[in-house]
Amino acid sequence: MVRMDKFKAFLAPFCGLVFGLFILMLIVYFASSLPIFEREGLAIYTTNVWKASENPKNEFYGVLAAIYGSVYTSVLAVLIALPLSISFAVFVIDYAPKRLKEPLMVATDIMAGLPTIIYGIWGAFVLVPILKKYVMMPLYEHFSFIPLFSFKPSTGYSYLSAGVLLGIMVTPFASAIIREAYRSIPYIYREGVYALGATRYEATKILLGYIKPAIVAGILLAFGRAIGETVAVSLVVGNVFNIHPSLFAPGYTISSLIANQFGNAYIYGYMVPALFAAGLSLFIIGLAVNLAGLMYLRRFKHAR
Repeated sequence: MVRMDKFKAFLAPFCGLVFGLFILMLIVYFASSLPIFEREGLAIYTTNVWKASENPKNEFYGVLAAIYGSVYTSVLAVLIALPLSISFAVFVIDYAPKRLKEPLMVATDIMAGLPTIIYGIWGAFVLVPILKKYVMMPLYEHFSFIPLFSFKPSTGYSYLSAGVLLGIMVTPFASAIIREAYRSIPYIYREGVYALGATRYEATKILLGYIKPAIVAGILLAFGRAIGETVAVSLVVGNVFNIHPSLFAPGYTISSLIANQFGNAYIYGYMVPALFAAGLSLFIIGLAVNLAGLMYLRRFKHAR
């Protein structure tokens, strides 16, 4: 017991250091954003205006379009990645031949480690033209009366392109968590499910219910990875201050906005604080999503 107390005391400073870095980042972002808050207040988050001027009196910045685009594309990415991740995990563990299991898992691990610029270039020159020709144009021509398909895809750079690309990028991360959790289910549970007369589909459904926390963790990781992606999204989202319900409309994300504007932000009086405020909103969104996930996991744990 004494040794355990000493070990806890040894680890405590490292835990405090991590928490301190988190608080320090939050303080830095808030302090750097303070000039724009004093000038515009919450209008920085509720307006869709990006007016840069060398005269500080004429400057006005609103990042609502970027916040909208970040959430929109990230939700699309999760909706695409979640079924792919679960299906891949089930296939690799239950259905894939033994000689294919390891190569498939290694391939997804390699995909997770690829530089994002590779995804971005592939997305801009391969994915976007394919989506425009075979998905966007047919849907627009036949279903343009539906708001989701109401924007004419003149270039193909859009929320959909960004969402699909992000979905492909985050699938390896989510599938790794779900796969390992699914593989770690005790074999006796699998035997018990089949002993009750369940079909393969029913057994899979029951076993997936057993690893709900891992699935939620995969969703959180996928969302956090998607909403913070910068380079790849910048190449395919269109980079337009636009708020539109259509999947085919171009837009902006917070990360791509910061990446595109930060290089010349020092020229203007309030652009740097505005970009820090945009980063702060990304920080808060990520924190809120993770807290919601933790609350769900805690409720799930108590329910069991």
